[in-house]
This record gives sequence, C-alpha cells and structure tokens, in this order.
Amino acid sequence: MISPELIRRYPFSSGLSQSQIVTLAKTAAEKTVRTGQFFFHEGDELDAVYLIVDGSVGIVIEVPDQAIEQKVSRQLTGELHTKDVVISALGPGDVFGSSAIIHPYTATGSAKATTDCRVIQFDAGQLRHIFAEDCAFGFLMMQKAAQVIRGRLRDIRIESLAYLM
Repeated sequence: MISPELIRRYPFSSGLSQSQIVTLAKTAAEKTVRTGQFFFHEGDELDAVYLIVDGSVGIVIEVPDQAIEQKVSRQLTGELHTKDVVISALGPGDVFGSSAIIHPYTATGSAKATTDCRVIQFDAGQLRHIFAEDCAFGFLMMQKAAQVIRGRLRDIRIESLAYLM
C-alpha cells in the first residue's frame, strides 16, 4: 500500500471520495523503471494501471520504416523493418495502461520509459474485483479510463496525420 496522499496530489483522483482513494492506495505499489525499459508491449495481457509520479513515458506503436525499402516477400511473411513511433508523450500525473481494466485486458500499444520513471502501479485484478463490488466506483473509474482513451485517440490521429505528411 502507498500513501493515499500521494494519489490525492494528481488530477486522476479528482471526484473520488477519501475512502475510494484509500481503496486505490491499498491496490498500489511504487515502481521505478529505467530509461528505455518497456512497461508492456502491444498485445500483452495487462495486470496493472500506472500513474506517473516522476519522469516521462512514451506510448509507442510499431510502424513500417519508410526509410528502408520493403520487399513484397517480407510484407507477405510479416518480416517488415519497423520503427517505434511515439503517439503520446506522458509525464507526471498522467495515467496509462487503462486497458488493464477493460476487457480483454490487453495492451493496444506499448509503453516505454523515455526517462527514468517513478510510477504508482495499481493491481488491475484487484481493481476489477473492487469495481464489480462497488459499481458506482467502477463507473466513475471507467469514465476516467474513457477520458484517457479519448485523449490517446486524439493523439494518434494527430500523429498519424504528421506521419503521412
């Protein structure tokens, strides 16, 4: 468990009652991740939701590397040369990994530490159980997750337009 006061510092906790913040704190632990390390990769089953305390994280997707000539045979066999493109740059107070509480609980992108990071890691299995028991709390957290997803969709749209030009 971490201090509920640490969670309370961030906009993520706005609208939550003291008891809801304490409940979240009971599912949480602090984690440190070094620059370049991945929290998870696209397609991974997720077991945590993260809140950045210090540092920065890039949400990345893999795209074909247009700087390299891609042979048709490699395209057919799935052996394209790819590169990671950051679609969202996140910093202190930002949440990521919200797919961990939304079925099928798999990552829709990868998350990579772009600097040394300190994060709060919430146990998604515990959260899903808590939200099933307290539907009002679950609904509130799903609204927060939807806001995060909405922002990521906006980011990917903008990044896609920049990539195409």
